[in-house]
Amino acid sequence: MCAGGAAWVDAAMLLARNRNFRLLFSATAVSNLGDGVSALAVPWLATLLTRDPVLIALVVFATRLPWFLFSIPAGVLVDRRDRRRLMVQADMLRLLLTFGIVALAMRGGGGEGAAGVFALAGLTFLLGSAEVVRDNAAQTFLPAVVDPADLERANGQLWSVEQVMGAFVGPPVAGVLIALAVPAPFVLDAVTFGVAAWCVWAIATPRRLRDGPPRRLVAEVMEGWRWLRGHGLLLRLAVMLGLINALFTMSVTMLVLVSQEILGLTAFGHGVLLAVGAGGAVLGGTLGPGVAARLGQTATVRLALLTMPLPFVMIGLTGSAALAGLALALEAISGMLWNIVTVSLRQRVIPDALLGRVNALYRFFGWGMMPLGALAGGVLVALAEPGLGREMALRLPYLLGGGAMLALAIYGVLRLRF
Repeated sequence: MCAGGAAWVDAAMLLARNRNFRLLFSATAVSNLGDGVSALAVPWLATLLTRDPVLIALVVFATRLPWFLFSIPAGVLVDRRDRRRLMVQADMLRLLLTFGIVALAMRGGGGEGAAGVFALAGLTFLLGSAEVVRDNAAQTFLPAVVDPADLERANGQLWSVEQVMGAFVGPPVAGVLIALAVPAPFVLDAVTFGVAAWCVWAIATPRRLRDGPPRRLVAEVMEGWRWLRGHGLLLRLAVMLGLINALFTMSVTMLVLVSQEILGLTAFGHGVLLAVGAGGAVLGGTLGPGVAARLGQTATVRLALLTMPLPFVMIGLTGSAALAGLALALEAISGMLWNIVTVSLRQRVIPDALLGRVNALYRFFGWGMMPLGALAGGVLVALAEPGLGREMALRLPYLLGGGAMLALAIYGVLRLRF
C-alpha cells in the first residue's frame, strides 16, 4: 500500500476505535467550518466598511491581540480548571459574540466608515480572547484523549480537518452566503460554535485532579517559564514561530485587498482561492506524519523552513489567481509539516501539570507577534502607496516577507537539532 493510502487507513482506525477522539474530531470540524466562514466574512465585511488598509489591518490586529495579552494567564487557567469545561464555555461565549457581528452586518455593509470598523474590531477582540482560552485548552486536552503513540497521527488528522473545513469548505461557503446576505455567514458561524460545544461536552474523560492548592499567578507562570527556559530547543522554536507568524500575518492581512484589486476576485472567488490553498494543508496534514517518520524531525522541519519563502515571492510577483492559489498551497504544506513535528514534541515532553502554562508561554512568543505583523502590513501599504502606487504597495509586504523568511530559514537549518 502506498504511503498516502496507509495514512488514510491509520486515520480511519484511530477514529473508529476512540469515541472521545471522534467527538473531539467532530467538534474541531464543525468549529473550523465556522472559523473558515468568518476568516473570509470578517475582512470582507471590513472592506465594505472602508478601503483604508490601516483600518482593515486594525480588525486583524484586534483579532490577534488577545494572544499577546492573555495567552499566559489563559495557560494558568487551563492548568487550574477542567479543560473540557473551558472549551465548552469558550465556544458558548463565541456563539453569543458572533450574534453581535450579525447585528452589525444587518445595519448594512456600506456607509459605516471608521465607527463600523471600530465596532467590528471590538467584537473580534472579544472573540479572539475567547479563542485564546479555547485553543489553549484544546491543545492541552488532546493527550487526555489519545495515547502518546497516537499523538502525531491525531494531530495530523485534527489539522487536516481544520484545513478542510476552515479553508477548503468554509471560505467558498462564506462567499456564497455573502452574495445572498451579508449577515448570513455570521449566523452559520454562531451555529457551528453551539454544535462544537455540544460535541466537547459529550466527551467522557476522567476529571483532572490538580496537585496541591492554587498558587499566585506569577508563581505559576514562573514555574512554567523556568521549565521552558531550561528546554533550549522549545524556546528557540517559540521565538522562530513568532517571527514566522509575524511575517505571515503582515502579508496575509492584505490578501483580501490583493484578491479584490490585483487578482480581480469576487467574494466567492476569494473563497475558492483560500480553498485551493487549503488543499496543500490537507495534503500536508495527511502525509506529514509519514514524512516525519521517514525523514526524521530535524529534516522535516528544515524542509518546511526552506519551502516557506517561496509562496511569499510568488504572491508578491504574480497577477494570476491560479499561481496565487498554488503559493497558498505550498505555504500551507510547509506550515503543516512544521506543526506536526513541533506541536507533537511539546505534547510529548512537557509534563501534564505544566502543559497549559508552558504551551501558553510558547504561544505568547509564537502567536503574540501576529497582531504586530498585521498592523505592520497595513501601515507598510499606507506608507508605500504614495511613492509606489497602490498595486506595488499591496505587493510589498509579500516581497519583504519573502526575504525575511529566507533569512529565518537559513538560521533554522543551521541551528535546529531535534
